[in-house]
Amino acid sequence: MARVLMLIVMLLSGTATSQLPEFSQQYRQRLGGAIDALEEIIADFRQDAEQYGLTIAQAIARQKASSDPFIRARGDSMAEAEMRLVRLKEQREELQSAGQFQRLFIFAGGFDPHLAQATAEDYEPAVPVTLAGFASAGAGALAALLVIRLLTGLVRLGGRRRTAHPPS
Repeated sequence: MARVLMLIVMLLSGTATSQLPEFSQQYRQRLGGAIDALEEIIADFRQDAEQYGLTIAQAIARQKASSDPFIRARGDSMAEAEMRLVRLKEQREELQSAGQFQRLFIFAGGFDPHLAQATAEDYEPAVPVTLAGFASAGAGALAALLVIRLLTGLVRLGGRRRTAHPPS
């Protein structure tokens, strides 16, 4: 019975971790969409700024210096959008130049929380037919095996201590 339970836990763990490459791939698709959307917003803002003889930085500075709290908040939003666009583009470049295993580490090391949340909300599991998918599944199954072995070892050790030293 214990071996069957161990096999079930390993299969579940392997199946769960096999989804990491697929989640990363769906995240990369959203990443491209987010970059496109932010580029459009920044392009519109740049066009508006240029109509008044301003650069983006000058227009944002003017907004941030405004006495109107709404206009100041919009300046902060535009500055954040510009910084986020730079971060997302850098991440896309890193992901595009990385191999399939490296992508997992790049994703884990610096994902955009908003994009990851949106990806998770719309995530659709897929069968892992890539090397990274199989490796992730194997790593998850191995991790489950090691955890189960560690826990059963601790239980056995605790049982031996109780029988070796009966209560006085």
